[in-house]
Amino acid sequence: MLTNRERIQSLAEKRHLPQEDWRTLFATWTEEDRRFAANLACAEAVRQFQRKIFLRGLLEISNICKNDCYYCGIRRSNRQCHRYRLTDDEIVEAADSACKQGYRTVVMQGGEDTAFTTERLCGIIRRMKQAHPTCAITLSLGEREDYQELFDAGADRYLLRHETATPAHYAMLHPQELSWQHRVDCLRELRRIGYEVGCGFMVGSPFQTVEHLAAEMAFLEEMRPDMVGLGPFIPHAQTPFADKPAGSAELTLLCLSLVRLLLPTVNLPATTALATMLPDGYQQGIFAGANVVMPNASPAIAVENYKLYDNVHVERIPQNVLQSPLANTLASIGYSISMEK
Repeated sequence: MLTNRERIQSLAEKRHLPQEDWRTLFATWTEEDRRFAANLACAEAVRQFQRKIFLRGLLEISNICKNDCYYCGIRRSNRQCHRYRLTDDEIVEAADSACKQGYRTVVMQGGEDTAFTTERLCGIIRRMKQAHPTCAITLSLGEREDYQELFDAGADRYLLRHETATPAHYAMLHPQELSWQHRVDCLRELRRIGYEVGCGFMVGSPFQTVEHLAAEMAFLEEMRPDMVGLGPFIPHAQTPFADKPAGSAELTLLCLSLVRLLLPTVNLPATTALATMLPDGYQQGIFAGANVVMPNASPAIAVENYKLYDNVHVERIPQNVLQSPLANTLASIGYSISMEK
């Protein structure tokens, strides 16, 4: 019988664990195991990326969403949410500002807002690319039917979190009209088209089990995404899961480390949710193997109202990124900001 340390070491060497080992690891891990995994994962990230942390400018274009996901603060049934939708000019101007400050990637994120038609989004993307042709555009706009058109207009990457790799668990987190299979089909279509593809899941989401976590790792190994976004579940007061406990920050850090060991070259953000839960969440995420941070490039109305969960931590983009508190924090732990895309 392997120890958890032996399982983690085997993962680091073989980039694979059998499902039974994943289940046992998630059922029995200790803080000592987590630290061991973090040390290996942090060393792997340094091998892959030196001591660079890549910044992506996050632009939250709308908090209007047609869906009613049980965990999400911008679900359509939340009558307390102050809704907004940025204009095309506001989006392009915010992206322009981020790029002029040195960002080489802008991430356009929003709810599934039907007002952002194919024609409208393609026009925005083309304007952004015309102004800053060397900058990458990442989209995180949910399930759509126009991925090819958006790619042809100039979008480079697409982040679509699958939330859970288990269909039955997915059904516990979403209304009946949403399908796990359709979500996965979208991810496969994005890969077929040629996007750099990101997926991800919530750690400690309601009803999550050890078996679900083991399935996440098998899913990631099979999917081999270019980016994985994962963070702890944090409840929102205006959702059906308001009284559910938040996910564990320590388990989130363990998952970050295990994903880094499973997929050594993946882009792995230290997420806003982790920074919301831990005062030094970005640093802890980096020590666990993360290599990306996504400061907020949005106008004030978005920063105030894009609330997927309660008490969201916001890291704003300063005028001089390289002399920002974030840069100073990273320097204090031996890392530097990279503005590469």
